[in-house]
Amino acid sequence: MTPFSSAQRPNKQRPEQCPADWQAVPTAAMKDGWVETVAQMTGLPKPVFGAQLLWNRGLRSPASLVGFLKASDYEPTSPFAFGEEMEWAVERLMLARDRSEKVAIWGDFDADGVTSTAVLWDGLRQFLTGENQLTYFIPNRLKESHGLSMLGINQLAEQGVKLIVTCDTGSTNPAEIDQARSLGMEVIVTDHHTLPEIRPAVVAIVNPRTLPREHPMAHLSGVAVAYKLIEALYERLPDVPTRPLSELVDLVAIGLIADLVELTGDCRYLAQIGIAQLQTHLQRDQPVRPGVARLLQLCRRAGDRPTDISFGIGPRINAVSRIYGDARFCVELLTSDDPERCRELAEKAELANVRRKALQNDVLQQAMQQLQTQDLSTMGVIVLCNSQWPVGVLGLVAGQIAQQHAKPTILLTVDSPGAEDDADMLARGSARSVNNIDLYDLVNSQAHLLKSFGGHPFAAGLSLPLNDLPMFTAAINQQYRQKMGISASSPTAQCDLTVTVADLGAALFQQLKLLEPCGIGNPVPKLLIQNCWFESVWHQKLKDRTGSKVGYIKASFTICDDSGARFPGLWWGHYKDDLPPGRWDVIAELDYNSHPKSRRYEIRAIAIREAIPKPFTKPITAELSTGLKQPDLKQADSWLLDFRRVQPPNQITTETGAKPSPKTTLILSECPTQWTELTLWQQQVAQTHQPLALAYAEPVAIDPLQQWKTLLGLAKSLAGSKLR
Repeated sequence: MTPFSSAQRPNKQRPEQCPADWQAVPTAAMKDGWVETVAQMTGLPKPVFGAQLLWNRGLRSPASLVGFLKASDYEPTSPFAFGEEMEWAVERLMLARDRSEKVAIWGDFDADGVTSTAVLWDGLRQFLTGENQLTYFIPNRLKESHGLSMLGINQLAEQGVKLIVTCDTGSTNPAEIDQARSLGMEVIVTDHHTLPEIRPAVVAIVNPRTLPREHPMAHLSGVAVAYKLIEALYERLPDVPTRPLSELVDLVAIGLIADLVELTGDCRYLAQIGIAQLQTHLQRDQPVRPGVARLLQLCRRAGDRPTDISFGIGPRINAVSRIYGDARFCVELLTSDDPERCRELAEKAELANVRRKALQNDVLQQAMQQLQTQDLSTMGVIVLCNSQWPVGVLGLVAGQIAQQHAKPTILLTVDSPGAEDDADMLARGSARSVNNIDLYDLVNSQAHLLKSFGGHPFAAGLSLPLNDLPMFTAAINQQYRQKMGISASSPTAQCDLTVTVADLGAALFQQLKLLEPCGIGNPVPKLLIQNCWFESVWHQKLKDRTGSKVGYIKASFTICDDSGARFPGLWWGHYKDDLPPGRWDVIAELDYNSHPKSRRYEIRAIAIREAIPKPFTKPITAELSTGLKQPDLKQADSWLLDFRRVQPPNQITTETGAKPSPKTTLILSECPTQWTELTLWQQQVAQTHQPLALAYAEPVAIDPLQQWKTLLGLAKSLAGSKLR
């Protein structure tokens, strides 16, 4: 007897694939008095969770917290710690000022590159005040790649430019730099990407990769390096600027956080003071940057959180080049003091972001379908190509696939400018890494096949002849196996703290906020909520500024557990069916939206899996003399009854001699073949408050010799039929 008909069996639908391996961050025992120390330094009452997080991340003394918790306690590093390269860069800019030379900023089209350009544009305008003395150039993402280009160099020469200052690019463009010199232009490179083996022929190359890894400026992003150059000019010519240097730090924070660099040392300091500056824009009637203020309004953020950048401003800036190709108007958006013009440009960026989400979702679905036709067990690096994919969103989708499958991922489209045949076509796209695998090193090992390449260990852009793509795919996977071994990595999700729904809220949020701003090396704390369920589940498609629905969706829900508490949550990119009934374990981040029209604490789901039933150590064994009794389900080990060796399933009776009813007992009369089948029954136990009786017969013994003879006969029969 079974308690369900075929139409009533527990729902076996699974949510979208979540990481197979969940890892808890090792929790070290805190020394006595550490919680009290953190409470004294932060003013928070009993910050047990916060103290544990700080301790787990190596912050285990009052001295280590000084400067970490408060930017005002940190001593920033002098820009001249870059040494003679910074000296040479400042001297050349001062010479350009004295000579009234025309100077061009060469930026990049992502958020770090755009904010770098904006910092140099705002900063250098304080010193280069001649009419049309300063200009900027940003490549078109849909037509050009990262870095300097011959075409752009020639255009700047025609405009009479004598000095080019790069930002977030230029370190690996020796040929283009030589071309600039041949046309009478000099180059200052400010960048944070991989250095070439041979120093290019530049006036100066200011790049934190020249510094030791433990140096406080070793992890600066492109915008932070650009800021340090302006800071050096402010120190050398303190009486020239008319605007305070502090007005640039909000742009620095946007680029730092959007570029996902390690927020330690000066990076953390600049992000902290930048966020403090960012939140002033919605607090003033006339903000310093009306464009930034309007972006915050559109994404319904207040600007006081790192997530206001990572989920708000950053994606909108990046979306401009992904959709339109040309990102130059973003510099105007970030630096103009014309409110109406900024409003117009901000809404254009907002529309691009909504369209980007829909496009990203379409490409992700197509890529996942393509993956289903491939054997992932043989792939260390995923390489996919589709001629219809738009290049602008390939990096984002590659990142999603890399996280889901725990494999570095390269997505490519086909680019054929002026190609007359297949031999001239290029495969161009983006690569993203995972699990600290050095993607730059892997791709660079195949440099002989590449047409162009640039990036860093976690992200890169590349192009190569389309005909060489099969060779590239095989070679990079062979290189991966040589470096990483043949063992396939499995998707993992880490959790820092185990909490209940009742723990969620303002008090916990203030403790988690001690770690902000978070980034590589100091990730956002992940919370594990066990044995919970979802209510009020719904999903909706996003709308653009015209009110039209787009393909990107989000699921909203209320999460509950046995603590009796309820809490709101979101799961971006998911439908309501991805949150089915039953009990689940959830890894999530706790967030707070401080925008005046949408203030609330909420969780953002990262991954879910079926709740693992509590281990049972003493299953109740029924006896013939007593029959089947209803157990006390309040006992952790009494939900499972073992009748496998007592009576045949059809002869199980209660004390009165009647057969048990599904109203009182769930009976499992067939042996489950997978653990997940048993967990489905355990969920039904939790919902109906009935015990589960294992009442299937022991397996029939099989004679191995007879089984072998049967298989051998089948093999001979099949072989004979093929010969006939």
